[in-house]
Amino acid sequence: MRTVLIQSSMPRPSASACFSPSALAALIAFALALGSWTSPASAQQVQPGQRLQNPSVQPPPSLRPTPSQLDLSRMIWSTVAAVDHANRSGNYSVLRDISAQAFQINYNPARLTEIFAGLRNSNIDLSTALLVPPTYYEAPQMVREDLFRVKGLFQLRPISITFDMFFQWEQGRWKLAGIDVQPAEMVAVQPPAR
Repeated sequence: MRTVLIQSSMPRPSASACFSPSALAALIAFALALGSWTSPASAQQVQPGQRLQNPSVQPPPSLRPTPSQLDLSRMIWSTVAAVDHANRSGNYSVLRDISAQAFQINYNPARLTEIFAGLRNSNIDLSTALLVPPTYYEAPQMVREDLFRVKGLFQLRPISITFDMFFQWEQGRWKLAGIDVQPAEMVAVQPPAR
């Protein structure tokens, strides 16, 4: 192995030159980071004709926790609260920003304003859904390794709130990937006539 030495025309610092403690710490941290970045142990060996694989952004399925009943309820409640706040303020940017990346790409705040116009104009107070536990039509279903669906309703009177939500595992947590929230009138069941 041949070592190449590059001469620099820049003057060398004198022995009396000194660094502040914070500058010295930053220099040491940079040198350590540079050393680990260029370390041969961490480098991928590529054979001629072989392509590098893109690293996976998502953790393996074993690291994707299945939400507990409490976590699932919390995710549904927080999503309904975000929709309620967006409907009250007319600003859907927070709902969009807390959602999965694909949701953010497909729906800008103006589009979300259009989508939720009917619900917003019905003046239904979605915050009442935070007072009762969700009732599920069916058990939450894994649609893909990183995506699950939950359907149900909040049993309120006189108008219940139905939901159909998709959550995607992204950046170490479950994020909203799709949503449908609708009011549903409760039908009073009359006792049979004798």
